[in-house]
Amino acid sequence: MASWREAFDTYRQPRLLAILFMGFSSGLPLALTGSTLNYWLREQGISRTAIGLFSLVGIAYVLKFVWSPIIDHLPIPALTKRLGRRRSWALAIQVPLALAILVLGFTDPATSPLVTALAAVVVAFLSASQDIVVDAYRIELLRPREQGAGAASTQWGYRFGVLASTVVALHVEKFGGWSFAYGLMAVFMSVGMLTVWLTPEPTAELPASPTGDTGTRLRAWLEEAFVAPFADVFKRPHWVAILLFIVLYKYGDALAGLMSTPLYVDLGFTTDEVANISKLFGVGATMVGVAAGGLVVARLGLYTSLLFCGVVQNLATLMYAALAVSGHDLNMLALSVAIENVTGGMGSAAFVAYLSRLCTVSFTATQYALFSALFAFSRIVLSAPGGWLADRVEWVPFFIIAAAAGIPGLLVLLRLMRRVPVPAAEKAAPLTRTA
Repeated sequence: MASWREAFDTYRQPRLLAILFMGFSSGLPLALTGSTLNYWLREQGISRTAIGLFSLVGIAYVLKFVWSPIIDHLPIPALTKRLGRRRSWALAIQVPLALAILVLGFTDPATSPLVTALAAVVVAFLSASQDIVVDAYRIELLRPREQGAGAASTQWGYRFGVLASTVVALHVEKFGGWSFAYGLMAVFMSVGMLTVWLTPEPTAELPASPTGDTGTRLRAWLEEAFVAPFADVFKRPHWVAILLFIVLYKYGDALAGLMSTPLYVDLGFTTDEVANISKLFGVGATMVGVAAGGLVVARLGLYTSLLFCGVVQNLATLMYAALAVSGHDLNMLALSVAIENVTGGMGSAAFVAYLSRLCTVSFTATQYALFSALFAFSRIVLSAPGGWLADRVEWVPFFIIAAAAGIPGLLVLLRLMRRVPVPAAEKAAPLTRTA
């Protein structure tokens, strides 16, 4: 285990700055199809059950592993030679993503909810595709011992993106409406575009091009792109337990988070109160949590950090229940947001570090897409009935159930700690500019 000073020194690496800004670009679209959209829907009188089902617009985050091999292995002829594999795909995705965010803001969920849902699906698809590229870039750039700090850095940037698409969006909506708010978020996507344009392409060893006739080359490419990454995962010892852990680790936290915004509305908190405390203060608390989580990983090791952070994040979910009992109490709102977001940020940093260490460099984008898609499955699909459940029980029992939903993931973790060594990722290639 490294000393605390060595853990802090990890954050001084210049390459973490690029990861920070790319994290911003990844986090920005998520809230626009998540919590911000949920607030917009609830404000328009949409039921909690419908809001829960609306979370399914993010199904692309669950299915992104399906097309991740294309992004991982197929170059864009007009761009790859000049920009590199990762940068060309990033820019090719970010431009239409900004346009899709703009279109989403001009829909009307009160009169045409299906149109809003369709636009949100497009935003989520492009956002998930951007994540494939950004996650691969981060993993290829960092050394194994830096993955904890890298996870914290990308989560910091991610939370800055969430801060923009929640606090800023909620405030400017009062002056210019939702179309103006979403339009401004589309402009903010230029942060990610500029970062990609100015950041050198990371180098990573690529498999040799297949030889032979067209059919032989095609079969070899399909095997390398679509079969080999998954075969590499499925041949690992206890792979079922590993994948189950990924699904369950943050399930309780995701279930509670889905209904947090409807809880604030039902308790009578105003837009300003939600923006300033739940979003602005909450994102700051989360960033403290992810920084602390990165230090904990560097100091205590991966498995111990996952267990510690997992326990505290599940216990913190009960703060939502305490808030429901307190009612419209700004002090209790601030306390519950602080505790839940700090612990949730710690869990996220440890979890992202674990997913990163699971990846083989030859299949970075595809494997991380698979792992993060499994996490998205719990956040989007398994959590979708949360609105239905919240409509049928009181808020306090709902959040107690959400806290209990995190226990199975910790039990699987205990099994992995006894039987599976800590994943040892390959050394990342140094950052160099490619032709």
